[in-house]
Amino acid sequence: MIEITPEYKARVEQVSLNVSSVVLPMDKLPDNLLEAYTNLCNELLEDTDEKFIKGWQALPNSARAQLPQADFHGFYIANAWVHLSRVAQDISEMAESDEAIDEKEYNGIFTRISDDSLKDCSKKLKKSRTDRALFNSIMAVIDGK
Repeated sequence: MIEITPEYKARVEQVSLNVSSVVLPMDKLPDNLLEAYTNLCNELLEDTDEKFIKGWQALPNSARAQLPQADFHGFYIANAWVHLSRVAQDISEMAESDEAIDEKEYNGIFTRISDDSLKDCSKKLKKSRTDRALFNSIMAVIDGK
């Protein structure tokens, strides 16, 4: 289980916002999407199923040395948000109305997206050990550049 100190939480939230803002206009999100983003952050930060911490611990030491855990956690949350946003947009474009979206059809999609995002972020972090351009790119988005 992760010990979530106020400092850890603040850093994770800042990194997640920085990374997300590179891709999406986070400062212009409607209130309902901002609420969805906040809920996603809280759920993935709590890590009640311990997927994040197990994924972090499974990384080689050389990969974990690339970033502080809080930065990687924020990077992962942002990646999940971007993927979820894209999927939600695709779903809404396919559905003729909100009623047409069958909840059962999309049940479990969040879990799949968050799992895929963690795998994707882990691969990127591992690869960044030998790919300086990728590492610099990761650091730039973490810093909000």
